[in-house]
Amino acid sequence: MAQKNLNDKAAQRQENIEQTVSATEQFYNENKKAIWCAVAVVLVIGLGILAYNKFIYQPKCVEAMQQAYPAEMSFQAGEYELALNGDGNNLGFADIIADYGSKAGKAVYLYAGICELQLGNNEEALSYLKKYNGKEPILAARAKACEGDAYVALGDYEAAVRSYKAAVNAADNVFAAGYLLKEGSALEALDRKADALACYKAIEDKYPQSLEAYDIAKHIARVAE
Repeated sequence: MAQKNLNDKAAQRQENIEQTVSATEQFYNENKKAIWCAVAVVLVIGLGILAYNKFIYQPKCVEAMQQAYPAEMSFQAGEYELALNGDGNNLGFADIIADYGSKAGKAVYLYAGICELQLGNNEEALSYLKKYNGKEPILAARAKACEGDAYVALGDYEAAVRSYKAAVNAADNVFAAGYLLKEGSALEALDRKADALACYKAIEDKYPQSLEAYDIAKHIARVAE
């Protein structure tokens, strides 16, 4: 009896398989034209994407990076106006972004934002900095800190505090001490002395070897009064 049941189950499985295969064959025969058209469309799209990437996008990226090199050199030299707007022969970051977007690298938005900040154009600085979405922690933190500097210059201390806090969270290293100091200063401007004290104490406790820690005691004493 047991053997008969096993044989029946095996026969049933075989029948199910045959029915599935038959249904699949029937579906293919009825729709093979549409299926092959869909396959052809996918292949064409795939080949188009590969061709665009190889023959258009990648060369544009190389061209954009070559165009950005003089601007980066000007930036490193502290020539922010030249780095941002170029000199008529070499493009500045503003033109590179307008012509190439982020093809020269995401950092072009950070460069442009810092240039605008250094030139006192705080709204423009924010517009660039907010478009920077790089994942490298140190640069991501610097971008947020620069946003904070722009907000301070605009008198928006609440937004500045949020930006500095984001910078601290993004950079868990010695640079965080500087961002904590700026956050504390913005909090003092809001008369939030207890929160400012927490920032200064964090510098003292977590980053005792930082430059900011050398005279942090005076900041602590000021807000602890």
